[in-house]
Amino acid sequence: MIVDSLSGNPLLTLFVVVGGGFLVGRVRIGGFSLGVAGVLFTGIALGALDARLKLPEIVYLLGLGLFVYTMGLSAGPGFVGSLRRAGLRWNAFALAAIAGVAVLVVALSWLLDLGRAKGAGFFTGVLTNTPALAGVVERLDGGPDANLPVVAYSLAYPVSVLACLVGISVLQRAWGVDYAAEARAAHLTEQPIHNATADVRRPVTVKDVVRATGGRALIGRVAHAGEVTVAEPDLRLCPGDRVTIVGERDAIADATAIVGEAAPERLDTDRSRLDVRRIFVSDPDLVGRRIKELDLARRFGATITRVRRGDTDSLADLNTVLELGDRVRVLAPPTRMKEISRYFGDSYKELGEVNIASLSLGLALGLLLGTVSLPLPGGGQLSLGFAGGPLVVGLLLGARRRIGPLVWQLPNNVNWSLRQMGLVLFLAGIGTRAGQSFVATVATGDGAKLVAAAFVVCLLVTVGVLWLGHRVLRWPMGVATGVLAAVCTQPATLGFAVEQADNELPERAYAAVYPTAMIVKILLAQILLTVL
Repeated sequence: MIVDSLSGNPLLTLFVVVGGGFLVGRVRIGGFSLGVAGVLFTGIALGALDARLKLPEIVYLLGLGLFVYTMGLSAGPGFVGSLRRAGLRWNAFALAAIAGVAVLVVALSWLLDLGRAKGAGFFTGVLTNTPALAGVVERLDGGPDANLPVVAYSLAYPVSVLACLVGISVLQRAWGVDYAAEARAAHLTEQPIHNATADVRRPVTVKDVVRATGGRALIGRVAHAGEVTVAEPDLRLCPGDRVTIVGERDAIADATAIVGEAAPERLDTDRSRLDVRRIFVSDPDLVGRRIKELDLARRFGATITRVRRGDTDSLADLNTVLELGDRVRVLAPPTRMKEISRYFGDSYKELGEVNIASLSLGLALGLLLGTVSLPLPGGGQLSLGFAGGPLVVGLLLGARRRIGPLVWQLPNNVNWSLRQMGLVLFLAGIGTRAGQSFVATVATGDGAKLVAAAFVVCLLVTVGVLWLGHRVLRWPMGVATGVLAAVCTQPATLGFAVEQADNELPERAYAAVYPTAMIVKILLAQILLTVL
């Protein structure tokens, strides 16, 4: 009765899979949970009940496009900057590790006689890469083997995550890793931002103070000859002036020593002449513009001292590029605050809206790029497909932020919501379509072989990446675990690494590596279909 009702109502089936999957994903066993992957396994379970319960193909294709495109938009700005210095080395290391996994998978596929569809799916499962799996499924184009990659992926996925977590736990204890010392050595800026007042005892310019503290402190207010104004970069401070310094405690102490000495009274307690307010950046015309281009001091007698992006508060820099959803802390005369708010937009409602035109055009460009095929030696074609095309275009457009009147970037909350929706649509779609094949594989005993092989491969990868990264290349353990999480594109591993390190080193390495790792795995998975 229930199966009959669901089979005649795909929309109802979709929401049952998604809602039930999230509940399953929250169940924790020994500190481990499936998270959003619970949707995949719920879909597989429902699809295994009856072949009629598989969702239409458009469900997972739409979900995949939304997921990878919004992920590319989010990663674009930081990804371009990461391809320098340490980020370039991390990426090269990750590519070598992924290539090594591909070689292992080829050997195991021949040894276990997996075939090309299961072998390619096994590769995406060991590295828990959903877009790569989608590329494989798309390349098989609905053929008789189209469900086999999903089956191999779903069997390899959970044990691969488990292998990473076990490897990190064991090795960090064996090596006596001191994450706190790593954080101190890396000068991580996780300290809260404070204000202090100083009396100027020697002539110095505002920008000299900022430069001397490495941008970790800045000057907000300046009291000179009875007038209180905002500090402009070229302003020369004179003995007798009083200033407010914003930054971390140690940076404030350094800046105070540069200008003179700590003042007995705070300058920022008097807000009659200069006040502060947090303002949302919701005007699309400001997206992609640097703070110095706004010329706030000349226009409004104002300055920005802090920028809050997502959950992170940071000191404002003249070269900081504004994004939709930023909350800027503005220091300005109270009489100009309303005018300044209108200038930035300051509308939370507008930040919840989606620019349908730019979203649709960006996705269209990504899908077009995904259709471009390149011939492979010995026959076959290679393309970015539904997974890689939108991801690459998202990275490029995210880095640009805007082109003329088109703003590509999405506010953080909108981006995250669309990304989550896209991911669950994809997982629900492929899960229900693979249920029957999953049961058939487990029943033959091949499932046990795939599970054991996945655990061994991922454990070897974990030990290899951490040993080479931390012990040989002397990276902080936080960086090594972040690179490992990116090699496997595992949010669960990243979350565990951040929890262990209690600093942002794993997140830095992960953000720098995972876009490259994602694209390479999408391409390699399709190459394996030809090689195996």
